[in-house]
Amino acid sequence: MDVTLSRTLTASPERQQEADSDWGVVERVQSGEVEAFDELILRYRGRVYGMVYNMTSNREDAADLTQDAFIKAFQSINRFQGQSSFFTWLYRIAVNATLSHLRKHRLRTFFSLEKVDENDRPSAEVIEALTDHSGAERGTLVKELQERLNEAMQKLSIKHRTVVTLFEIDGLSHQEIAEIMNCSVGTVRSRLHYAKQQLQSDLQSFLNK
Repeated sequence: MDVTLSRTLTASPERQQEADSDWGVVERVQSGEVEAFDELILRYRGRVYGMVYNMTSNREDAADLTQDAFIKAFQSINRFQGQSSFFTWLYRIAVNATLSHLRKHRLRTFFSLEKVDENDRPSAEVIEALTDHSGAERGTLVKELQERLNEAMQKLSIKHRTVVTLFEIDGLSHQEIAEIMNCSVGTVRSRLHYAKQQLQSDLQSFLNK
């Protein structure tokens, strides 16, 4: 089987190059060069941790779940055959572990806006009202928006919050999210549309003031 052909055909050239590079490392690990797995850890540890943190809003839980995801990935590496990219496969492991953790512990999940600064706004729809403000006033608005958004996110189901996190914070495509969450692209779009409608409705009074 040509694993390159078996991967998502809609992947961007950058994603495809990344997937091909990862597959080369995976093959080395599968052939017995286990220390090569460290390359994958270094490559994706920060991204996985950031995603898990945005779902849990707890640094200790995010660190533990990130470590667990890599352990599970290493233990299952010989079963990975490249039907999807390693990135997608790893994210699926991390997302499933995080969802299981949230359901088990009934934790409140918060949507983090820690990345927000002058040059990095994760969601144009949500942050649009801030573009006409600056300095201390803008900082106050960001803090208040984070509090309001945290509250609004609690009204969404875990699956809807996950889609928002993967799309708005991690910047994944609909296709990648569908593969990670084991659902159709249409389901991803539907969940994202519903989640955005709910968030915008809950935040309407703040965004219009």
